[in-house]
Amino acid sequence: MLATCREEVDELVALGVPVDQVTVVPCGVDVSHFTAAGDTAPRGRAFRVLTVSRLVPRKGVDTVVAALAALPDDAELVVAGGPRAEGLDDDPEVARLRRLARELGVADRVHFLGAVGQDALPALYRSADAVACVPAYEPFGLVPLEAMACARPVVAAAVGGLADTVVDGVTGHHVPAGDPAAVAAALDRLRGAPRRARALGRAGRRRAEAEYGWDRVAAAHEHVYGEVIAGAVDAVGALTTGSPA
Repeated sequence: MLATCREEVDELVALGVPVDQVTVVPCGVDVSHFTAAGDTAPRGRAFRVLTVSRLVPRKGVDTVVAALAALPDDAELVVAGGPRAEGLDDDPEVARLRRLARELGVADRVHFLGAVGQDALPALYRSADAVACVPAYEPFGLVPLEAMACARPVVAAAVGGLADTVVDGVTGHHVPAGDPAAVAAALDRLRGAPRRARALGRAGRRRAEAEYGWDRVAAAHEHVYGEVIAGAVDAVGALTTGSPA
């Protein structure tokens, strides 16, 4: 049985699956599409935080909005995801997040883009100084991989696949889910040390290439399937050999 991260292994074991029957093969990212070099989307303020997410409460976008309120005025938050731009005003989650931003006094620093196509995403990632991904629960999560492939440091909740893909202190920072103060502190460390932030981003790019490129992930799947097929062939052979003539 395949799992995409260590947390999924724990969940399967809790359901009664023997641990030796589970192999971790992560999801992958197109490192030829998501790259460090290329066009960059226009920027606003001096320090840009980017969140790319479906707009549902468990994704923790409200946590990032609250964290922004603890950052200086030169920081902005760009939120990509949800309905198309023309439908943002009718979306209840966007309304909730905008209301929160107004209450916290950061409405002018939070920008909702709506859904962004795959072709435009790399330039958007490259425009960010940091990418925040802090859901309460995430089975795997492709956003950190895309950000890392674009050489951007990631502030990630240590849940699901994010606990595996983002290496704390190496490619970004881990924070507890639902903790705006921790998110703000991690982002402020990146803001205050841009050279360090760039080094984390470069390490993320190297990790994405080495561990999560599609060629590597495909080879891992092929290896697992090959072992399963070989085991099945051996089992059939044993049954055939041991059957009465």
